[in-house]
Amino acid sequence: MTACLEIAGLSATLANSVRVLRDVSLTVQPGEVRALVGESGAGKSMIGKAVLGVLPQSVHVVQGHIRLEGADLLALPARERRTLVGAKTALIPQDPLTALNPSRRIGPQMTDRLTKILGWSGGKAEARIRQLLDEVQIRDPARVVASYPHELSGGMRQRVLIAAAFAAEPRLIVADEPTTALDVTVQKQTLKLIAAMQRERGTAILFVTHDLGVVAKISQKVTVLYAGKVVEEADTAALFADPRHAYTRALMRATPRYTDPQASLQPVDDAVLAELAAEIATADRQWRPPHG
Repeated sequence: MTACLEIAGLSATLANSVRVLRDVSLTVQPGEVRALVGESGAGKSMIGKAVLGVLPQSVHVVQGHIRLEGADLLALPARERRTLVGAKTALIPQDPLTALNPSRRIGPQMTDRLTKILGWSGGKAEARIRQLLDEVQIRDPARVVASYPHELSGGMRQRVLIAAAFAAEPRLIVADEPTTALDVTVQKQTLKLIAAMQRERGTAILFVTHDLGVVAKISQKVTVLYAGKVVEEADTAALFADPRHAYTRALMRATPRYTDPQASLQPVDDAVLAELAAEIATADRQWRPPHG
């Protein structure tokens, strides 16, 4: 079976040749949810942006492959890559308010991708959007499509973005911490929606999060990152039952326990971070960026 997404030996650098992604390799099979987990700055969102081709101008991929259903995205001409990525992938971003254009109504923002990238007629695109808004349990789709983003609650805006992501039946969705800006109750509802729609359609998801509780609820496989480097990967159940890397175990100890709200927070051990930093520094000294 051809993987939906295959990343192999991916390295990316800043303009000063400092690596921000370090030989990252991972695979997402069709219909699979793979979580990318780690502290802020671990490189989780950077991997998602590399897949979508929206890295900051200061970051450059210098090594490796990103294959989407077998097609090497980094080897394609820019226009061909944009067309392929636009047709087969979608994004659920972290902050629904900043992701939506405040000067445009919801309806046109949702139908743009269907009409401009996939060539659907306006009527077909509008019908599809209303169907999906109903599916994500928005009770009055007609009012929502006529609204501006600021007229909707945070939870409704996030549901709009979930519906928009699934609208064109993408093969892969990059979900970049899609519940971070929501309160706990709305977060739970949002995760259920994403999981239900993913199962029904068999969509692969690369799910970026720092929350191990979210990982346990939604993913089948997990990749743990630190400073742009993969430190552990495993099936979700196996990782929680028997984490192998000291950093993974430290992250789990640092996770608050809702069953024991009086317990003190346990930060990641300095010794673990020092060992990781030394390992990464040694690898970076030995690494030579490819020429050309």
